[in-house]
This record gives sequence, C-alpha cells and structure tokens, in this order.
Amino acid sequence: MLFINSIYITAVRYVSKATRSGMALTNNKDITLKLDNTALNKPSTAYVLATWGALLIGVSSYLIGLWNSTFQLNEKGFYFAVFLLAMFAAVTLQKTIRDKDEGLPVTQIFIGMCWMAFASGIALLVIGLINADILLSEKGFYGISFVLALFAVITVQKNTRDLTNELGETDPSAFPKSAQAIDAALDASEIIQ
Repeated sequence: MLFINSIYITAVRYVSKATRSGMALTNNKDITLKLDNTALNKPSTAYVLATWGALLIGVSSYLIGLWNSTFQLNEKGFYFAVFLLAMFAAVTLQKTIRDKDEGLPVTQIFIGMCWMAFASGIALLVIGLINADILLSEKGFYGISFVLALFAVITVQKNTRDLTNELGETDPSAFPKSAQAIDAALDASEIIQ
C-alpha cells in the first residue's frame, strides 16, 4: 500500500509541476498535454524598457532637431506631418500583418492602404530631405532619428501586444512609468489603511 501511495504522490507531483509550467491535462480517454503558450512571447522587462528608451530618443531627437532647424514654418509642418504619418502607418501595418499571421480577418484593401501610407511617409521624407538646402550631416541626422523612431514604435507596439492577454488587458510592464506610479499608489494606499 505504501508503494502505491508513493506512486500516486509522485504522479500528482508531476502533474502539478506540468500544470504550473503551462501545461494542462485534458479530460479525454487519451491523455494529451496542451501547452499554454501565453508566456512564450512575453518580452522581458529590460527589453520593454529598452524599446521605450529607443522610442523616446528617436522621437525627441527628431522633434528637437526639427524645432531648432532653420526651416521655414511650413517646412517644419511638412516634416512633422510626414513623421506622424509614418509613425501611425508603421504601427497600423505591424498590427495588420500580425493579425493576418494569427488568422484574424484582415481585408486586402486595408493591408494595401497600410503599405501605401507607410511607403508614402518614407518616400515623402526622403524626397523632402534630398531637396532640402541643409548640410548632408543634417540630412543624415533626420534620417537616422526617423528610422530609430520607426523601429522603436513598431517594437513598442509589438511588446504591448505581446503583453496583452486574451481578455484584452495589457500587463502594466508594457508601460514602465505607469506601472511604477501605480505600484507607488498601491503602496501608499496600503500604508494609509
């Protein structure tokens, strides 16, 4: 009897260990394991912070450079509008492509519009910088900060999506400063109570 109990306890231990690691036993006649892969795509906190930092650096360097430039006001408006178009188009395109890969319905017209907006934003910046009367180093500065901001906004959106669960709730680590503020507020409310 002791031998059977030890086998049973060992089996329960392995099942609970498998369940904790994201696996679940089904209730069918055939015992199968299903892997819960919600944690497989979850980015680390360091990576989330690095992508937010890259976004902050890219956007602020582009906008500070634009603010301090010798462009006329209408030229500054053009470069700002192109920047906003490209940022929004990059996020929308990334989301659309990922939705399609995950089997969510996405129309071909919308995918085409996303690609056109993204390509237009990049083309308008390149054409504008080629025709601008500024130093080559300044053109390179705008190009590099634009590319950095594009990469970072796509990555931040990807991280935010990876940290979103099946209920549509986003993990607070996707928004580092907000999560720290919420934690501080919760700590303060516990002290008050």
